[in-house]
Amino acid sequence: MSRFAAPLPVHSAVHSPLPVHVMNLVIQSPASLPAVHHKPLLALARGSRLAPIDEFAIRIEGAVPAQRGDLDVYCGTHQLDYAFVEAGRELADFGLVAMDMDSTLITIECIDEIADFCGLKAEVAAITEASMRGEIKDFNESLTRRVALLKGLDASALERVYEKRLQLSPGATQMLAGAKAAGLKTLLVSGGFTFFTERLKERLGLDYTRANTLEIVDGKLTGRVIGEIVNADVKARTLVETCAQLGIEPRRAIAIGDGSNDLKMMAEAGLSVAFRAKPVVREAASVAFNFVGLDGLLRLF
Repeated sequence: MSRFAAPLPVHSAVHSPLPVHVMNLVIQSPASLPAVHHKPLLALARGSRLAPIDEFAIRIEGAVPAQRGDLDVYCGTHQLDYAFVEAGRELADFGLVAMDMDSTLITIECIDEIADFCGLKAEVAAITEASMRGEIKDFNESLTRRVALLKGLDASALERVYEKRLQLSPGATQMLAGAKAAGLKTLLVSGGFTFFTERLKERLGLDYTRANTLEIVDGKLTGRVIGEIVNADVKARTLVETCAQLGIEPRRAIAIGDGSNDLKMMAEAGLSVAFRAKPVVREAASVAFNFVGLDGLLRLF
């Protein structure tokens, strides 16, 4: 499924070889983790000792990362997430957690829900899905196409999406609280829209946001975006610039995302987390959470 490396050098790929360190294996379940799994997992990991973290997770010390194939099968079958973590690593070793918004911090794709108000959700959602899977290589083109379909829609639809449809992903509140308690700053960087990122910034006490601005004239969407489009390159640049502002190296950042638009940002970070992500993102990330919530990040350390 994934691996957890020590923070990587700046500009290195997220799938660089693991350094030689003592590794722990953290295994998590979205529900209580039955003790019946303990012995098989200890054997599969070839670890030296198993210790409970809480009712949802265990840590196996001295695990052998080479055993991923068998773990993939076992954990996938039983809907468990696993990650190799360098022994002694702490959340406070990082200084920033950068998150995608749509289908990561929140459960919806805002543009798809906005399109529902003009009867075009299926058409827009198909473009969104292809873009996030990496099948449409030009994010700017895909966003421009989707936004153009919203032309003439009453801007009140944005408020309705926020109030009625936007929900935080499982574990989001706990993850943010834990990150802040450990001294990390928070960045929400999205290929979505400032209408939503700014409200979430105020609601959740986020430190930084970056997103696209929808043009609104006379209370109607014009079908255009104002200014630079937040694509994969801009996301990566925003993470690097935010780290510079904080006086830390990008290797001390954690990046969380789900789509191909997040890959460059994730490659800049020392730890990348694929959250219920597309296959191309799961393959590239340091850690993949397919079943647990965002608070799974806290149990890694």
